[in-house]
Amino acid sequence: MSMNFPDPSPAYDSASGLPAGQSGLFCDLYELTMAQTFFCRKMFGPATFSLFVRNYPPNRGYLVSAGLEQVLEFLEKLRFGPDALDYLTSTGMFQRDFLDYLAGLRFTGSVRAIPEGRLYFAAEPALEISGPIIEAQLVETFVINQVNLQTLLATKAARCVWAAQGRPVTDFGARRTQGADAALKMARCGYIAGFQSTSNVMAASLYGIPPAGTMAHSFISSFTSEIEAFRAYAQTFPDRAVLLIDTYDTLEGARKAAVVARELAAEGHKLVAVRLDSGDFDDLSRKVRGILDDAGLPYVEILASGGLDEYQLESLVHSGAPIDIFGLGTKVGVSDDAPWSDMAYKLVCYDGRPVMKLSTDKVYRPGAKQVFRFNDREGMFSRDVIGLATERPPAGDPLLEPVMDQGKRTGPERSLNQARDWFQHDFARLDSHFKVLGGPPRFPVDASPALEQFTRQVQSTIGADNY
Repeated sequence: MSMNFPDPSPAYDSASGLPAGQSGLFCDLYELTMAQTFFCRKMFGPATFSLFVRNYPPNRGYLVSAGLEQVLEFLEKLRFGPDALDYLTSTGMFQRDFLDYLAGLRFTGSVRAIPEGRLYFAAEPALEISGPIIEAQLVETFVINQVNLQTLLATKAARCVWAAQGRPVTDFGARRTQGADAALKMARCGYIAGFQSTSNVMAASLYGIPPAGTMAHSFISSFTSEIEAFRAYAQTFPDRAVLLIDTYDTLEGARKAAVVARELAAEGHKLVAVRLDSGDFDDLSRKVRGILDDAGLPYVEILASGGLDEYQLESLVHSGAPIDIFGLGTKVGVSDDAPWSDMAYKLVCYDGRPVMKLSTDKVYRPGAKQVFRFNDREGMFSRDVIGLATERPPAGDPLLEPVMDQGKRTGPERSLNQARDWFQHDFARLDSHFKVLGGPPRFPVDASPALEQFTRQVQSTIGADNY
């Protein structure tokens, strides 16, 4: 007798990576309890929330916008399906009429945002979400989760690209990031910031990033001899082989790789590169380069991987180590020296009334805003000004663009290559002293006179009402 059991594994939405029909549950509990209170009080007025980083993580002088596309996808598909509502019912915390309201809830608001790939700076809004207060409040957790992570990863990747000074950089970080979603986002953000490729095959497939990879030490040790392993791999991939040479003795491995490279050359093929994964990269790369050049193989490149970050890249490049390609994994994939940022999502206006917080060290400016960027005569970024969204200064380019209205995108989804192009555009216009890896100066960011006056007025009104 067969029995039918329900499938315990829900289908997942490809956009958000969350269980289909349950995306509304990706929130902190207080967002739902606040929402029920708003509902009971019939508070459905329009609200605007602003997302910004209060202060830079250590040694950062800029931020790279990333994560917007995932936010827009999430907003378009925000749902409380039957399973989500059943769970909320089971908690005993929520009223039936409120749950009925959630069953029909869709995001109907608007979003203005700095496009992915663009540079922005501390205190500047990366995006602003406007809509009925329940809708705009409920999405807080997902918005911070995605934009915070991807901004950190894209900024870390940008620092590595800067440190590599034109040498190709590839993402090897999937196995040690905090979960599969983070691994995919690392590959995506690295590509925005100038990485050439990724070893993560799913990321390559999803995002159209060139895949890249070599071999593991287990491959070498599974053969009875190192040169046998090299020959087997080279025969399988005669035009794309990269040989890992440090399983036993790195210099002996280089000599064996040279033998295999000459064998390939005799058959009309070329060994692409050899890979160093441990040891003193500066010293070893020089010795390996000598072995390859002495064997008449100047075209065989050297790839270095293994715990590298932007600080080591800068040192190796500065010393002139003959390393052609860098594979970056653990330290970059987790943004190890800056794994978190002080990103906040704050209400700045409700039902036509500007609001702000006056807590010590957490004051922020009220009202919907715009960021205006100014350039010098050479076209380099000179300063940013945060102003009111209604301002129209005679100079300065507005950064926040309308990307969603009435719950729908205002245009087609932007490609990853567009974000990559924006990064290259902006990064070339940021002076190099803001890019230094240690203790960069703060890029000039000011508030407009109108925003300053508006802030004082709101602060005075709030103070009079609450003290």
